[in-house]
Amino acid sequence: MYALFIILHILASLILIMVVLLQSGKAGDLASTFGGATSQTAFGARGAATILTKVTTISAITFMVTSLSLSILSSRVGSVTVMDQVTPSETVTQEAPVAVPAAPAEEGEAATEPEQNE
Repeated sequence: MYALFIILHILASLILIMVVLLQSGKAGDLASTFGGATSQTAFGARGAATILTKVTTISAITFMVTSLSLSILSSRVGSVTVMDQVTPSETVTQEAPVAVPAAPAEEGEAATEPEQNE
């Protein structure tokens, strides 16, 4: 069922893209600008706009319905998210402190051993 909605969603989006790109603007084409009586379309001057408008409406409704259906199905399935797959990191063990060598003793002072806290 989920795969069917994905396929329908992809098809609706591709059809919607093609139909929108095929439509001409409301201002008309170049031929009408220079006084051309008819434009060179397969469906006539107004026929193409009507068919393309209907296909645009149908594909847009299909796109919206499949989008909502996919979101509802994905929330009900209980899909695993990326954060569910992350394992908690291992606890960091604290290492023993590193002994820092003492500064060289000046003349007359005795060198002392650094104290180690454990």
